[in-house]
Amino acid sequence: MHQDQTINAPTQSIEPLHSTNTSEACDADLHARNLTNWQQEYDQLSGGHFYGRIDEITLEGMQVFKEHTSQALRQQCNVWPDAIWLGISAEPADCRINGLEVDNNQIMCRPGACDFELVTPDDFDIYGLVIRTDALLAAAENDELNLQGLSLHEHPRLAIPEQDLAQVRHLLSKLVSPQTPDLHQRLQRDLILRTLLDLLKKETPAKRPATSYAHRKAVVDKVKAWMDMNQDAPLTITELCELTHTSRRTLQYSFESILGISPLKFLKTARLNQVRRSLLSADNQERPISSIAADWGFWHPGQFGQDYKKLFGEMPSETVSRADLLITERSH
Repeated sequence: MHQDQTINAPTQSIEPLHSTNTSEACDADLHARNLTNWQQEYDQLSGGHFYGRIDEITLEGMQVFKEHTSQALRQQCNVWPDAIWLGISAEPADCRINGLEVDNNQIMCRPGACDFELVTPDDFDIYGLVIRTDALLAAAENDELNLQGLSLHEHPRLAIPEQDLAQVRHLLSKLVSPQTPDLHQRLQRDLILRTLLDLLKKETPAKRPATSYAHRKAVVDKVKAWMDMNQDAPLTITELCELTHTSRRTLQYSFESILGISPLKFLKTARLNQVRRSLLSADNQERPISSIAADWGFWHPGQFGQDYKKLFGEMPSETVSRADLLITERSH
């Protein structure tokens, strides 16, 4: 008797497509948390409502993104461990990494699990490339490129020929655009690796900072440390000069060259951003706004309200109302 037999044909695995994920935020620090696997804290420096957007591709051991921020920011960043980050401004802009100005033909570079600081201007766009170190080294070996002599860890700025940098910007803009058709993950990964290797073949360390840089940065860092330990103390230039053993002129120049703002503006905006974080926190929903403001040295509610609205484009009570709405939405 004849029996039908089922023939199991070999199955061919289909590589998944991978598209761009987009996230948006109307608060700088909430926006900072939208970048996958980064540890970040953003302080808003310029006045007005904030808008941020991230278009991101995440692959195995790799990440590519474009980030837009509408207001000037001080960004305290730390990328995931055992990785290397390259940052490329989308167009020439007044940007600083660890207090060093980034020229038009330079890109930024930091290893993973390493704190660094960016100061970025209004309406800033940046491309980010992150890759696990072992994957980069393996790709470089296949390409017969010796990365041991490169300056990835020692220098936060790398110089790249402008023509090559323009080509990379164009490629990245297409790669992360939501309008670009989805690509297979392997093809995306190969394209990103090729872009990285092409960049690193051309890189040279940026010129070393002036000898006064270390002193200026030490002055700024000392004031930051003092602020962390004295969050509600009154702010006076005289006391800061005594703290740092510098003249008013040196103190002012140190802050303007490292952060692009005056010392008093830095301290006020840093504290206002801390108040905003507290107002948005679920742990502080029962506390009066005036009490939270006093934690950070704002003793006069009227003046505090004016300063807060000037920086963030809304009153503290509006921030609290929005925080309540967010908490309610998350609970459902």
